[in-house]
Amino acid sequence: MIVYPNAKINLGLHVLRRRSDGYHDLATVFYPIPLQDALEVHEAERFRFRQAGTILDCPAGDNLVIRSLGLLESEFSIPNLDIFLYKHIPSGAGLGGGSADAAFMMRLLNEEFHLGLSADDLRQRLASIGADCPFFVDNQPALATGIGDHLIPLDYSLEGWNLLLVKPDIEVSTRDAYAGVRPLEREGEDGAALLAALQQPVEEWQGVLVNDFEPGIFSRHPEIAAIRDLMLDLGATYAAMSGSGSAVFGLFRQSLEAPEEKFAGCFVRQRRLEKPELASFVTPHPLTS
Repeated sequence: MIVYPNAKINLGLHVLRRRSDGYHDLATVFYPIPLQDALEVHEAERFRFRQAGTILDCPAGDNLVIRSLGLLESEFSIPNLDIFLYKHIPSGAGLGGGSADAAFMMRLLNEEFHLGLSADDLRQRLASIGADCPFFVDNQPALATGIGDHLIPLDYSLEGWNLLLVKPDIEVSTRDAYAGVRPLEREGEDGAALLAALQQPVEEWQGVLVNDFEPGIFSRHPEIAAIRDLMLDLGATYAAMSGSGSAVFGLFRQSLEAPEEKFAGCFVRQRRLEKPELASFVTPHPLTS
């Protein structure tokens, strides 16, 4: 039993208002990208959890894979497991790596042990782990509203673009990100402004498709702003921070030569995007304003 949880980027992110429960309503478009962890699970005589790659600085019990397992163990009889997680997606990056791991773990257990949970059942349970975990059930471009847990799948593709990901050796906590943001309600229903921007050519996105976390985080960490600016100087058609950072992504018409040299000291990956695979139970909405 092996799966490959993938990362996501945010195409725009609007922080709309602070809620009475202390969270914030937001609107964003989650887009899956081909940067993956590896998660392998076997039945075993005794429970074991191992991790390699980028080591997370947290107790094993706090790992989202183990929390996902714990949720299902509270409802179903699941045998002892030997779990091996190879982390390739950097943490503290705004790429959703931990959330993807949790979702893929729950999907794997549901399938392998015939638990009979529907996609809605999985999303409901995963929402208690993290607001963006439910996205990775469908793993399809989606407009996310509420706290990021209300999803409308979108028929949208960046196929053919070259994606450059750069993450400096900086982690931005969600608390710090929200401390530096100023909520701004846009006209129309939640997400309408984002969808309108996405209907425009990528060449028109810069300065229009915006991430509201950028001003506060860029002022606190100018190194992140410098990465975005360098991408644009190197020919990116569009460049922005993903989520609450600190990863920055750029969309290029052509692949960039030797990007690791240009962003020395950073995690750097370049991928050519293909059309997102559609889960069998997803009926996407056409992208409209």
